[in-house]
Amino acid sequence: MKFKTLRLTAVLCLLVGANSLIAQDTQPINVVTTAVPFLRISPDARAGGMGDLGVATTPDANSAFWNLAKTPFAQKNFSAGLTYTPWLKDLGLNDVYLLALAGYYKLDDLQAISASVRYFSLGNIQFTNGNGDYWGDGRPREFGIDAGYSRKLSDKMGLGIALRFINSNLAAGAPSTGTTYKPGRTVAGDISFYYNGVLESGNGWAFGAVLSNLGGKIGYTNDAQQRDYIPANLSLGTTYTAAIDDANKIQFGLDLHKLLVPTPPSLKGDGSSEDSLKIVQYRDKSVVSSWFSSFGDAPGGFSEELKEFQVSVGAEYSYNDQFFARAGYFYENKDKGNRKYFTVGLGLKYNVFGLNFSYLVPSGSGVNRNPLSNTLRFGLIFDLDSDSGN
Repeated sequence: MKFKTLRLTAVLCLLVGANSLIAQDTQPINVVTTAVPFLRISPDARAGGMGDLGVATTPDANSAFWNLAKTPFAQKNFSAGLTYTPWLKDLGLNDVYLLALAGYYKLDDLQAISASVRYFSLGNIQFTNGNGDYWGDGRPREFGIDAGYSRKLSDKMGLGIALRFINSNLAAGAPSTGTTYKPGRTVAGDISFYYNGVLESGNGWAFGAVLSNLGGKIGYTNDAQQRDYIPANLSLGTTYTAAIDDANKIQFGLDLHKLLVPTPPSLKGDGSSEDSLKIVQYRDKSVVSSWFSSFGDAPGGFSEELKEFQVSVGAEYSYNDQFFARAGYFYENKDKGNRKYFTVGLGLKYNVFGLNFSYLVPSGSGVNRNPLSNTLRFGLIFDLDSDSGN
């Protein structure tokens, strides 16, 4: 992989696929960035086919990635899922991918335990100095390991909690340059809520709310001032399921996401002491206080805060709970990353096995072409005890 390609890949990964980084004269781009952005990549082929919709959809093996509180309402006693996502294929990269494994086990009709793993490979890279001299090869890798517990609070409400260990080794194999780099590590947690209002007839609303990645900052050196925020996030979602008849039904929904991370300050860019002070204040803000202040710290005020919400809308048609067709749309404001794309997906279930595919429809052209175009996700689901009486 060429060094220029590496730099481009790093920028795109940090912005989770931002469409365009060209600032407008009247409205400068001010993207909220974090470390370990792989935690924001949709690890689920089913949700990937619905515009990354997953907070209040019907539960499955990958619920741990979206809303753990859904799992006690699942119809299966045990379920496991494996998803493979080649990443940034439209840029010609063949060694960048996300691999995700998740599953749950219902202890009884009221409670369930779950576990999941996300492994993100940034490919094999070549390190060079400023003159282009070869310094060696590197293999940056990141992963997150989760364990969770969920329980029904009533026939319609559920609560879930999860603990996550995060490891980010971006400088693996980097030559010594006077600075000692190390893998970044931290711990985070999720709190999730789910309301299942779908009636026995198959019609009704469901709602979900999730606080995810609530944890400490992460750093790659021993300098305590160079630690970065992880992508703490608030997600709200709703779906409506309509049963057309005994064999046909459709579910459609809406998710809203808001990073609970400080918005970068507005800087003059002249190296002034005022800019330096703003940067120090931004980096020194405590994690807990940043969760609350993230709703009112945008330099552009309330109108800019509204731009920081990401929106997913999607739908899923199912026939006899065996064949599934999906479509969706993801929206992010042009000043906050500019990810906008349509997705489609298919699913097939036979006996205890399920297979899901999703595809991100190409959009834009030239420098405005979405680097996530042509992204495919492949998912395999394995279920047991489909008639658990729930």
